[in-house]
Amino acid sequence: MKLSNSLTLPCGSILPNRLAKSAMSENMAKKGNIPGPEFYNAYKLWVQGETGLIITGNVMIDSRYKGEPNNVVIEQGLDNKQELKNWSQVTKGGPLHLWVQLNHPGKQTPKFLTKEPVAPSAISLAPPLDRMFNCPKELSEQEILEIIDRFAFASKVSKECGFQGVQIHGAHGYLVSQFLSSSHNKREDQWGGSIKNRMRFVTEVYKAIRKEVGPKFPIGIKLNSADFNKGGFTHEESILVAKALSTLGIDLIEISGGSYEKPVMTGIPIKDSTKKREAYFLEYARDIKKVVQCPIMVTGGFRTGRFMNEALLNNELDLVGLARPLCLNPNFSKQLLNGELIESQVHPLTSGFKMLDKLFPLEIIWYTMQIKRMGKGKMPNPNANVYSAILKTVFETGMESIKRVR
Repeated sequence: MKLSNSLTLPCGSILPNRLAKSAMSENMAKKGNIPGPEFYNAYKLWVQGETGLIITGNVMIDSRYKGEPNNVVIEQGLDNKQELKNWSQVTKGGPLHLWVQLNHPGKQTPKFLTKEPVAPSAISLAPPLDRMFNCPKELSEQEILEIIDRFAFASKVSKECGFQGVQIHGAHGYLVSQFLSSSHNKREDQWGGSIKNRMRFVTEVYKAIRKEVGPKFPIGIKLNSADFNKGGFTHEESILVAKALSTLGIDLIEISGGSYEKPVMTGIPIKDSTKKREAYFLEYARDIKKVVQCPIMVTGGFRTGRFMNEALLNNELDLVGLARPLCLNPNFSKQLLNGELIESQVHPLTSGFKMLDKLFPLEIIWYTMQIKRMGKGKMPNPNANVYSAILKTVFETGMESIKRVR
């Protein structure tokens, strides 16, 4: 098995190689949460870099609840189909796939954006995050059903606008992940309690999407291998959820882990022994791969072609997920496919001050700044100062919102 081998999904769609760009939030939509030409410019660079599957940053399904101010939104009543079509045309009918990642943040929507967020249960995020995110309102059953319909509608629009697939964001502490976690989901109805009930939300989301898009359209999910938080979603539960979704017919499961409360998806904290093996979640993916019928994608930590090929040869995964490496070098995939002996230059970021690092998530905003450079038609700047990312965030978010976050 090589990185250059194609991959046939259960629905029959074919990915041209074994490299995928994992979702990274662009946060650069125009007024009205519409994707402008900047999205085409950035994604054109990734298409030119020959990454087989390219997954967008989290597209929201409800403009009332967003993870960031400038997220793209797909919902009824929002006239942005032409802009979405323009974005999807970046692949121009070629073999590469561009999928839309669909997301609802649940309680993980900042105070300055949402006064009263929603979640499975009315439980705040743990300190110090409770200073940045308001305590949520518990969703009623009718509201849960409405959200499921929103996922289905956004998927239908994505297909109509020319995207080749969709991915449900079920990781990193967002709404789907909140339903799965016993520390965030304390419900006593059919949507909470046992893992069978807690996974009901995600399985109903999947079934509603499949009903709208049909059997030949790819549907994937980004799923936590575990929350890595005491009392949260466990690895054993992740295996059960993955098996259930595979049985239902999902086409691809991307394995990640962590949340804002425990940001292991950024490599913090990750054991040195794990970093030497490069992939953060490979050992968890092995367990999941044993019980599913669909391909497995692993994202987080991969830096060299040697380890990527080794994981493929050992049948530990089917697709290699890349995120930050493609923000530093959009041609990284092409170089790997050409057999070049290159290594990604991704490294930990710090301002040098613990308080600033807590207030500003550099592993998100610095890389978002690189995507915005690409949106302007520029190549990334790996040497960009972290303080420029902090200043840009302050300017774009506004001083008033920063005060409220504090």
